[in-house]
Order: sequence, then structure tokens, then C-alpha cells
Amino acid sequence: MNTPVAGCQVLRCSLRGLASLAFGAGQHGGCLVRRPVHASCRLVSSTDHSLKPSSSSFSTDHSLKPSSSTDHSLKPSSSSSTDHSLKPSQHDHGKSYPGQPVARELSVRSFLDMGFTDTQAELLHDTVSKAKGSAAAQQTLTSLTALFVLGLNPSSVLKVLEKCPELHHIKESQLTQRINHLRKLGLVEGSLQRVVAHYPQILTVPVKRVKTVVLFIREKCLFTVQQVAEIIRDSPAVVLEDLGQLEYKFQYVFFRMGVKQAEMVKSKLFRFPLEEVRCRHCFLERRGLYQTPDKKGQTLIENPKLSQILHTDRETYLVDIARGTAEEYDTFGKMMAREWQEEERRERDIGADSDDDYDDDDNEDEDDEQEEEVGGDKRAYTRKRKS
Repeated sequence: MNTPVAGCQVLRCSLRGLASLAFGAGQHGGCLVRRPVHASCRLVSSTDHSLKPSSSSFSTDHSLKPSSSTDHSLKPSSSSSTDHSLKPSQHDHGKSYPGQPVARELSVRSFLDMGFTDTQAELLHDTVSKAKGSAAAQQTLTSLTALFVLGLNPSSVLKVLEKCPELHHIKESQLTQRINHLRKLGLVEGSLQRVVAHYPQILTVPVKRVKTVVLFIREKCLFTVQQVAEIIRDSPAVVLEDLGQLEYKFQYVFFRMGVKQAEMVKSKLFRFPLEEVRCRHCFLERRGLYQTPDKKGQTLIENPKLSQILHTDRETYLVDIARGTAEEYDTFGKMMAREWQEEERRERDIGADSDDDYDDDDNEDEDDEQEEEVGGDKRAYTRKRKS
């Protein structure tokens, strides 16, 4: 009677042994092995001849025994394609392949290869990582390439990108076009690098805008081609300045102060805001230390140079040039600010009335003749147009 029970126990032990063998091979080979199907045993009578495993049991038994092909797949092979994809070699580290995302190329290792220090590379990598998408990484790579081709060293490139983060998002064609246009304006090698390092925002300005400002300076302010190049080199922010304010600044210095174009360029006039120029000049004028030259360019006193007025610090200006105190200068500045605000308000009112009164070309011609009688060549300055 115990024969059926013993037979089932033997069958169970054999199945367990095969299962452990299959799972052991799976662990050593690193492959996933399907769980064996549980074979069920039934208690039958001694007269039943179905104690022998059925055909289905044999098929289950065969599935548990690893075949030759399965045995080969369980053993890890050094030539396996899966092994190569999971374990990249050291030689592949840092390399770029066709079809790879650009973001993988801009790793810390990539920045180190460009010449950046560890700290600089980490900083740039963090900046690129914050920008989502491979397009942003591609544009950053483009900006870095353009700046290196320009001749800037890694430290200068990093400072440029910190001053003007917008360069991360400019297309290669735009950067190339703008740099080439600056060269056409007369910014030779050396000068161009200094301009970009000092004022990298100039690379964000469209070529059309730069052309407009250059044409305006040449036609309205009568600077030569060489002088325009020097203005762009010394005062690159002029390309973003309001044209009305730019014109008025020139006219103020030309007519009120009697300064010619060559001295304006030499003193780097366009680096300074109009309010500072007017305040320093008027303070000297009120104290009798500056006179507007006559038609022949002569004065009764010797006026200080424009560069002395603008390029000295506040203390030196007050002691050596204005011969006044800081309290006097501050009080004068507040008073002049109120006067200029009142003057601008009156001019806006006059401008509004003029727009209503003069609607045709004949009246505009009469207005021009009246302005010529009042100021001659100072017509544009007296009207003080603002955009």
C-alpha cells in the first residue's frame, strides 16, 4: 500500500532536484529562467498502472532539463552583443557617435577637454543641464565654438557667458553673421575680442539694428567711417541706445560745449549717460569755469577738456576742476533734475501743439525757416527731438 506514496515522494524529489538545477544555471548565467510547472501527484490504488509519469509529465520533465542550446545561452559569453551593450569599454567614454544626443557630448569630460578647469567645467555642465532638450545643448556648443574660434581663452569664454547668458540660445548662423559684420565695420583682430569680452551683448544685437545705428551716427552726427569704428570699439553699448537720446547727446556736446567730433571720440563720450554729461558741464558753467565757444571757437577762459570733465572720479572732479564741495554738487544736481523735468514737460506740450498746427508740407517749410532764423545750424538741437 505504501508503494504509491513512495512513488510520489520519489517523483517530488526528482522534480525539486531538476528545479534547483535549472535555477542554479539561471543565476550563474545571468539569464531569466521560467519557473517549472508544478507537477501534481495523485494517490492511486496498487492495481493502477498510471504511477509512471504520463506523457505530459515527461514533457514537463524535458522542459526542466536544460537543453544544449539553453545551456549555451546561460553561460556568459565575452562575444555576446548584450554584454557589449551593457558594459561599455573605457575607450568609448566621452566619445560621440552619429545619432547620439548632443547633450551627451557636453559632459564634464567634454568641457575639461576644451581647456576649462574642474570648477568651470562643473559650472558649465550645470548650466547646460538646466536647459532642457538637445537643441539647447547644441546652441551652447555652437556659442562655445564661435567664442573659441574668435580667439578667447576658456576663462574669458566663461566670463562672457556669465555676463550674457543669452548667448546660450543664439544660432550658429546668427553668431557668424554678426561677428563678420563687426569685422566689416573695422574691428580688427584684438579689438573685436576686447569688445566681445567687455560687452558680449553686442552679439545679441541683430545686424539690421547695428547698421541702422551706424548709418545714423554717420549721417546725423557726421562722424567718419574710422570714427564710427572707434565709437563701436570704445562704446559698444551705443548700438542699443535710443536714437533720439543719442542725437541729443551729440548736439548738446557739439553746440553747448563746443566740442568737435574728434574730441568726442577721443574722450569716449558715448560711454556716459546724458544726465551725467549735462550735470558736470552745467555745474562748471554756473561757477564760471566753462564757456560756450563763439562762432570762431574762441572763449574768454580756458575750458577744461571733455576727457577731464568725464573721466575723472567724483572727488578729483570736485577738487581739481569744479573747485566745489560734494554738498554743493548734490544740491545742484537735484535742482537741475527738477529743471530738466519741467523743460521736458514744456517741450512735450509744445510738440503736441505743433502736431495739431502743422499738418501740411508748406507749414513745415515755414517752421524750418523760422528755426533757421533762431538758431542757424543749431536747428536740430533747439527742437530737441526724442523718440
